[in-house]
Amino acid sequence: MNHSATIHHSRENHVAVRRHAGTVALVTGGARGIGAGIVTRLAAEGARVTFTYVSATHEADALVSAVTASGGQATAVRSNSADRAQVREVIADVVAREGRLDVVVANAGGGTKKRVEKLSDDEIDRMIDVNIRGTLDTVRFSAPHLREGGRIVVIGSVSAHHFPDDVTSIYGMTKGAVASLVRGMSRELGPRGITINNVQPGPVSTPANPADGPVGDTLRATIPVGRFGRVDEVASLVSYLAGEEGAFINGASLDIDGGYGA
Repeated sequence: MNHSATIHHSRENHVAVRRHAGTVALVTGGARGIGAGIVTRLAAEGARVTFTYVSATHEADALVSAVTASGGQATAVRSNSADRAQVREVIADVVAREGRLDVVVANAGGGTKKRVEKLSDDEIDRMIDVNIRGTLDTVRFSAPHLREGGRIVVIGSVSAHHFPDDVTSIYGMTKGAVASLVRGMSRELGPRGITINNVQPGPVSTPANPADGPVGDTLRATIPVGRFGRVDEVASLVSYLAGEEGAFINGASLDIDGGYGA
């Protein structure tokens, strides 16, 4: 694993809310999109954040630089959430380097949207390996390191229960599995004072799915509030669930979709 630069000092006067001061967080798939927004938010609120990426080296380095410039602390680690050994290794690395682990955000995921008969074996396996097994491994390998007050947040999708077209069956299946995992794990982890919750975004404007992209107008017409979500809105919900204020929310799957899945 290759580590990018880490900043060791923060300027607290740059941040109005220090919800996560003194905590150590891990965000998988954090180099861009929603993941990068979560890294930025947690670091701005005082967490020492490690995030993983697979191939987005430029974006990962740029994110570390941006967090550093804002007075935060971030470390980027190349790690593939579809590789069980790498998931185990990155979690052990964070604990060894930081001495603790308080917040885990299992954000790594993705999918290919096609009719079932059009999907290749590799495309199906990739969705299962990253969305289901990668999420499970992140949860199960990190849980033993979390102490009372620990938080796990999984990034699922409103596609777990909302199928507006005929190309999301398998992707939705993987996100439905994530929602089921979170419900079950809440029973296992709750008695230890650890919560686990599932954030399910709907259409959110990211470089991979821009609000002004080719399907933007079509999607926007199906969202009751009439717009795409913003990355910072998803990051805000994650930060809340990962903080002390969210301590009584456990096992929940929370849509953040402007009513898209209603």
